[in-house]
Amino acid sequence: MTRKSEAVRNREQKERQRTLRAKQKAEKRPGRDDVARVLLHWFIRGATVKGREHELDRTGEIIVKRLVEQGFDEAASYAVFDALVDKYGGNAWGFRRKPHLLYPPEVNQDE
Repeated sequence: MTRKSEAVRNREQKERQRTLRAKQKAEKRPGRDDVARVLLHWFIRGATVKGREHELDRTGEIIVKRLVEQGFDEAASYAVFDALVDKYGGNAWGFRRKPHLLYPPEVNQDE
């Protein structure tokens, strides 16, 4: 059996991903990034509201250390983490609404 060309494999993978995303959208299934955003928001809000900035600082150090181990720049990683703390630490929710989740798929006009 001959191996498929890279172009064919990429096209098939693209179609599998498109089908998977459509299925997840129809099921209103959150992805790992959705869960991670909510978890990070919850943690930052909880730490800032309860006055536990030391936990937030320690967590930031751990996250930045792990990002640096992956090859990211340390200063840039701290800047991004601090920006998220500033964004989520306030009273605003900080997330864009997802109105397509409010309606059944047949009513959704975005498709």
